[in-house]
Amino acid sequence: MLKALRAAPNLLTFLRLCLVPFLVLVILQDRYQLAFGIFLLAGLTDALDGYLARKLNQVTVLGHYLDPVADKLLLSTLFLALHHEGLISRAVTVLVFGRDLGILTVSAILFATVGMRSFPPSIWGKINTLVQIIAVTTVLLGRFYNPFAISFLRTWSLRATVLFTVLSGFHYAWSVARRVGHITSSGDAA
Repeated sequence: MLKALRAAPNLLTFLRLCLVPFLVLVILQDRYQLAFGIFLLAGLTDALDGYLARKLNQVTVLGHYLDPVADKLLLSTLFLALHHEGLISRAVTVLVFGRDLGILTVSAILFATVGMRSFPPSIWGKINTLVQIIAVTTVLLGRFYNPFAISFLRTWSLRATVLFTVLSGFHYAWSVARRVGHITSSGDAA
């Protein structure tokens, strides 16, 4: 376990987690250029941790679980902070936060009850994450640099966030229900 903690990719993921409170703080202080820079740094750590895990052969079980949790925590917290500042609607924020909280809760329950450990991301979840990143990026960027293209992209990425949050949430629920049904039916047969 200690070796997994010291792996470079996991250290980058921990750095991303440590950036979250600073990011919220600078948003609450209306320092959006700095917030944008910290968000870019967090994105860089996200890109690097997966690359380094493969390149350095440091793929760990800890990293497998920690990376998506760090991503969800970062994005959900940003949606909450940006909503608090009046930059993202309540509806979008509740959908994003509710979906992520639901996924983490269901994952923990399934792990505790039936030992289900693998929750691979779907294409819908990946698209959802991408549009959420675009939405947060354009909201932050739009606070200090707001040409029409950024404003247009912000509007459409927030709409896409709603769509893909709902789609990916339903897809997640459907795929987990199928997997649990398969586990329970094969367990009943034994």
